[in-house]
Amino acid sequence: MPAQSQPRSGGSTEPQVLRPADPPATSLRSVAELTGARFAPHDRRSADAALAAAALDDIRVTGIEQRSNAVRPGDLFAGLAGERAHGARFAHDAVARGAVAVLTDAAGADLIGAIEVPVLVRDDPRAVLGALSSALYGDPSRRLRIIGITGTSGKTTTSYLVEAGLTAAGLRTALIGTIETRIGGVRVPSALTTPEAPQLHAMFAVMVERGVQAVVMEVSSHALALGRVDGVEFAVGAFTNLSQDHLDFHADFEDYYAAKRRLFDPASSVGAATSVICVDDAWGRRLAGELEQRTHIVTVSTTQPAHWTAADVTAGPGGTQSFTAARGALNVPVRLRLPGDYNIANGLLAVAVCEAAGVDPAAAAAALGEVDVPGRMQRVDRGQGFLAVVDYAHKPAAVESVIATLRTYLAEQGAGGRLAVVVGAGGDRDAGKRPLMGAAGARGADLLIITDDNPRGEDPAAIRAAVRAGADALPEGQRGEVREVGDRAAAIAAAVDWARPGDAVLVAGKGHETGQEISGVKYPFDDREVLAAALSEKTKDLTVS
Repeated sequence: MPAQSQPRSGGSTEPQVLRPADPPATSLRSVAELTGARFAPHDRRSADAALAAAALDDIRVTGIEQRSNAVRPGDLFAGLAGERAHGARFAHDAVARGAVAVLTDAAGADLIGAIEVPVLVRDDPRAVLGALSSALYGDPSRRLRIIGITGTSGKTTTSYLVEAGLTAAGLRTALIGTIETRIGGVRVPSALTTPEAPQLHAMFAVMVERGVQAVVMEVSSHALALGRVDGVEFAVGAFTNLSQDHLDFHADFEDYYAAKRRLFDPASSVGAATSVICVDDAWGRRLAGELEQRTHIVTVSTTQPAHWTAADVTAGPGGTQSFTAARGALNVPVRLRLPGDYNIANGLLAVAVCEAAGVDPAAAAAALGEVDVPGRMQRVDRGQGFLAVVDYAHKPAAVESVIATLRTYLAEQGAGGRLAVVVGAGGDRDAGKRPLMGAAGARGADLLIITDDNPRGEDPAAIRAAVRAGADALPEGQRGEVREVGDRAAAIAAAVDWARPGDAVLVAGKGHETGQEISGVKYPFDDREVLAAALSEKTKDLTVS
């Protein structure tokens, strides 16, 4: 498994820092005791050991940071080994910004050399970063109802649904996820799906100050494997599903599964008190089976026997759908604005999670029908006479699911509508899924346009070729027309130009994202805006003609 890369310090762009207004002050001696660190000889303030030891009592720590350019006065700077550089290289910059001490490993201490603040040294400081961050901010997760949602697909949608349900039940909530982080309904800056431990616990402390009672957060496999959620006390952990993704980071599927499993295992430092597991797929059934005798488990399923099941599924107008969430004699009506069988599973999971979090499931379910999720089956309408949708699907199984949903929609319209799919694959990520993406698109679409996603540092043409190889490997009778258009805006325009009344166009892969990363530069690009512009151009041309 690759090491965590150390964010580069310095430069003109400084990260926005969310901190509690009144953090506790912890003596450096307590920090040393909490971490098991030793006092390094690199402190040059005094050669007298007694005076050096006294300094540990006098120095007070009020925050913690591993990014030197985000350090505030009173912080402990964590100089961690990274994939590209050792964070200890930036210790002097951190001290100049007000760090009162440094925590690092032996190699980091050697890099730092002489410095005017104490240096605490221990093996693998990352291993204690979460618990230490929690302690320095007063263990805020213990004063919040933390709900962690993990899985390959559906985390974001389920998180939005759960947050809406908890809010409707009268709780003041916060949301941490892929699209945004919100505290009491107010959006705050966040760069990662799951922030690093120092930022996460600082954020929890802010939430406590602002009267938040329940937090719904997406928990990625990276976060679980790299310790970003260490120190968090989860009241509820939820599992959506598992399919191929992130195998550039994880050694294999078993490693990927093992990372997800940490959120539910009572032997894990982050194991949730209650586990809510969707058992629609084999991985969910395995997880529930392995933990059945070891923790409190609630199962949900749209296809299997489970504690919570879905009945009376009915499609409504405009892609809405309704169903009954059933648990024993309890029947809860649920309405969703989101189409697709997988959203029935997400909605059912959300109802079960809300109940596990201690709220009336009927009160929570009543709010689910008002939820829209940015970039998830998001319709773009400019009067074009055919369905146009943007979705975040960037994994083979997700692409298949969204295509199946749109195929069902077209069949229900009964007009023989065709489907165009625009999709690519990201660079510097799991290369094994690229041909699978191409195959999924070509198998389900009448027209597949392979384009660039976020090439990042890779050759875009090579990525497209890998996606196309999967499409071309299908026999002719099992695939639609396949085109390759590298420029993403041109690809979207081509799909719109191809479509006629009664058809559907899916632009997949980037969803809510507002940039496209090429050769290390992120350019402004929003699929929704580009699709809207192409649709407006088409309707204008039709009006003129």
